[in-house]
Amino acid sequence: MPDNPNQPTPRSLSGLPIDGLYSPDQLAASGFDPAADLGEPGQFPFTRGAYPNMYRGRLWTRRQIAGFGTAAATNERYRFLLDHGQTGLSTDFDHPTLTGYDSDHELAEGEVGRLGVAIDSAADMDELFDGIPLEQASVSLTINHPAIVLLGMFLSVAEKRGTPWPALRGTVQNDSLKEFHGQKTFALPPGPALKLTTDVVEFCTRHVPNWYTISISGYHTREAGSDAVQELAFTIAQGMAYVESAMKRGLPVDSFAPRLSHFFGVHNDFFEEIAKFRAARRMWARIMRDRYGATRSESMRMRFHTQTLGSTLVRQDPLNNILRGGLQALAAVLGGTQSLHVSGYDEAYDIPSEEAMRISLATQMILANESGVSATPDPLGGSAYLETLTTQLEEAAHAYIARIDDMGNGSMLDGMLEAVSNGYIESEIAQASYRYQQRVETGDYTIVGVNDEYRDDAASSGSLELFEFDQGEEDRQIARLTQVRRSRSEADAAQAIRRIVKTARDDANLLPAIIPAVAAGVTEGEIMGALRDEWGEYVDPGVF
Repeated sequence: MPDNPNQPTPRSLSGLPIDGLYSPDQLAASGFDPAADLGEPGQFPFTRGAYPNMYRGRLWTRRQIAGFGTAAATNERYRFLLDHGQTGLSTDFDHPTLTGYDSDHELAEGEVGRLGVAIDSAADMDELFDGIPLEQASVSLTINHPAIVLLGMFLSVAEKRGTPWPALRGTVQNDSLKEFHGQKTFALPPGPALKLTTDVVEFCTRHVPNWYTISISGYHTREAGSDAVQELAFTIAQGMAYVESAMKRGLPVDSFAPRLSHFFGVHNDFFEEIAKFRAARRMWARIMRDRYGATRSESMRMRFHTQTLGSTLVRQDPLNNILRGGLQALAAVLGGTQSLHVSGYDEAYDIPSEEAMRISLATQMILANESGVSATPDPLGGSAYLETLTTQLEEAAHAYIARIDDMGNGSMLDGMLEAVSNGYIESEIAQASYRYQQRVETGDYTIVGVNDEYRDDAASSGSLELFEFDQGEEDRQIARLTQVRRSRSEADAAQAIRRIVKTARDDANLLPAIIPAVAAGVTEGEIMGALRDEWGEYVDPGVF
């Protein structure tokens, strides 16, 4: 039956037109070259997967993020998750920690431990991983501008426990640029923030060789309202800026690129999301080889963590969110993710409950063990529809990258700094968010239970057992912070802060100054405060 001419052409969630039928002949006519565009799994350009046998050799890491209250409270959640099938630890920090303020700062009032764990000192970091052997854990620290301080605490704790740094495995997000248009928990201006990101890359390349130094994040960009094309483009562009910044330090690309990772969100448009992941691998491989001269496969091989998007979860009929998370997780697996977090079905209300996290882990284990999707790499590879979408996303993303590159006159490092300062990226995301909301409100895009004829206004959380935040956690954290300050040598702390300021003025790598500082009891807020005094604060351009 032919399409109805009075109906608009179907579009993907990002607005890409969808034909009525896709065929191998149509794909061949478009210039698609299986050898050049697909290759084999684990081989350049990695479209079909990062590794040759993918999940036949090793399943993706089940890495549910956790963080609330004090370090002790989050440590308990860690243990619950590990007991229910988690295979990697991921830490969510509260807003004061994310923005570089101690828990007793006036701006932290009411926010301490509320949407993540409060970490003020190395003593907190030690308690966060109490009873967890650091050499056996794969750890992710989801923090950006103060990432260098939190990593310094982690390395100090490892040193105190006698764990050699080369034995540590994990990642620190450390994506300074996306803060200005994504999560917006910035603590410093773009230039200094990028300097700290590069300090981590440089230091870990030399001293913590098995640590991923940046998790280049598109997830927060997507949560801010971008579409799949923008998430893909801006994530790749951020990564290019970091590569150029590290190379500017004199680091050979093949020395640090293997320890760069990525972090994507996954939305509801099943095939578009799978195509996005495949396009990302292909783009990164070609850019690393052709633009930056990488020669090692590990430098071109994109590895990424995926999280199902909290912004897609709704309060209406919240149990429907279980299926949304399952479909998004399936797209991530078919797209070849290395690590996965399935957001809790109750996150439209609060921090996920233990029951929601149990269901999220069970979702991952059902996909791994009952669905058959792990039996062969890239089972949808060669699909005329999927390959067309992959190419469309790649071409559209490259158009964005070219515009940012032009802003820097051929330097993506300068281009990204300009695109942040002039509000270009923020404006593009805002427009995409508006287009999406228009589609929802006009009924062009249906969210079941929200804007369809089956909506049940009486359906709500019902009998859900939602997470209850312990209001006493803030007082306990402030008391602990007070004790840390009382027990340290104030002379040693003051000297450590002076050394950090001098190192910043000398434009030298700050980690060698930060690690002994946190070991001496200097807090995150004190270090970031000293750097703010030196480099100033950032004022958001407020683009809408």
